[in-house]
Amino acid sequence: MEGIEHRTVNVNGINMHVAEKGQGPVVLFLHGFPELWYSWRHQIQYISSQGYRAVAPDLRGYGDTDVPASITSYTCFHIVGDIVALIESLGVDQVFLVAHDWGAIIGWYLCLFRPERIKAYVCLSVPFLPRNPKFKPVDGMRALYGDDYYICRFQEPGKTEAEFAKVETEVIVKNVLTGRRPGPPILPKEGMATNPNNTTPLPSWLTQEDVAYYASKFRKTGFTGSLNYYRNMNMNWELTAAWTGAQVKVPVKFITGDLDVVYTSYGMKDYIENGAFKKDVPLLEEVVIQEGVAHFNNQEAAEEVSKHIYDFIKKF
Repeated sequence: MEGIEHRTVNVNGINMHVAEKGQGPVVLFLHGFPELWYSWRHQIQYISSQGYRAVAPDLRGYGDTDVPASITSYTCFHIVGDIVALIESLGVDQVFLVAHDWGAIIGWYLCLFRPERIKAYVCLSVPFLPRNPKFKPVDGMRALYGDDYYICRFQEPGKTEAEFAKVETEVIVKNVLTGRRPGPPILPKEGMATNPNNTTPLPSWLTQEDVAYYASKFRKTGFTGSLNYYRNMNMNWELTAAWTGAQVKVPVKFITGDLDVVYTSYGMKDYIENGAFKKDVPLLEEVVIQEGVAHFNNQEAAEEVSKHIYDFIKKF
């Protein structure tokens, strides 16, 4: 992690931990679940070496950033508010945005709410999901996939935390990061502790030191803050009624793996590739499908993803 500097910034009423390296135009990286700024370690090194200032925060509820107690402190407005204040603190008007998983969802909200702040957006894994005015997202997922779909299981406060508590934190991190089963993640009814002694060797792109770093931070914070993002999905739907039918008017490049659990879920591949995604995001310039790559493509295919980011942002 040579040359990466760490500091704490006060944004939107919370203290946010930020990792950064380099000088030049700002490239802002937003991580997903269950991750940290650390998920972007490879991209920070590469992008900063190309003449950019790479900035990667721990999002609200994660790592060394504050973890507000109430569930309602994790709406899209709170988290986008944090990011807008962070951009302001960097002393720039605009940033290049790169985001993955929950970070990608926040990235889409950021592009909807404050497009003038984003020069271009490289989105990993989760495409723009337009608001369906007819039903709430969690209700729709429950109807489609059942009660054991992971997002449905995450809804009840304390329940998933209790399941996680039965297993070593390192095992949870390892199980999630190395999962390669395509399709919607359905959790076993008997709980998250079904593979408590996961002895599967780590893939080449993930070291024991990486797993230990993630685990050390989640032992400190617990998982409640990160799970509260899922618990606000229906609330976000209610709050964003005014953006029904709105398009994202920011230049976008989208990158996903062909084994990604999002890409291989119901209707998603069709949405991405049949023109509907482009209709919602008219400045979508490129879609990259990485062969043999699963959900955590920024880590699994780090070098390839870094080059894709650079090739896109250097045009602006």
